[in-house]
Amino acid sequence: MEVLEAIRKRRSIRKYQDKPVPDDVLKAILDCARLAPSAGNRQPWVFVVVTKPEVKNKLVEASGNQAFLAQAPVVIVVCGDAEVSAARYEDRGRSLYFIQDTAAAVTNILLAATSFGLGTCWVGAFRETLVREALDLPSNLRPLAMIPIGYPDQERGPRDLRPFEEVVWYR
Repeated sequence: MEVLEAIRKRRSIRKYQDKPVPDDVLKAILDCARLAPSAGNRQPWVFVVVTKPEVKNKLVEASGNQAFLAQAPVVIVVCGDAEVSAARYEDRGRSLYFIQDTAAAVTNILLAATSFGLGTCWVGAFRETLVREALDLPSNLRPLAMIPIGYPDQERGPRDLRPFEEVVWYR
């Protein structure tokens, strides 16, 4: 699938088929995440791949009971290390760049998964402390996004987007 097609086709999917994601496909998606741009090429990310039902259930609890996290065969939790960015960019790296960088990696995951015919959803509503406990994360890593991945069991129509003229300004 061409990148422009993946961008246009991507939708938030919250229902998944009971079908595993092949290991080679998952590895390709994770490699696309690694290829995301980052400030100063600092790559302040860690990708935690969750497939164990008991851990996914803890993520459901941490997210305010978003049950589709447990339904997906895989959940990738994207974590950032602010100090990796701060080592080069000080406060701006600590407060902004590591978040921007991990957001770029999340976008690559969403688009790569779409190109393989998989569905995803960018989940940002969760209690960080509970996610940290569920994954036994070290204190330097901050969980920033959870992405369930699986074969869609729903069709999503066009998104309701703001008009082009409203969001694009020329000066």
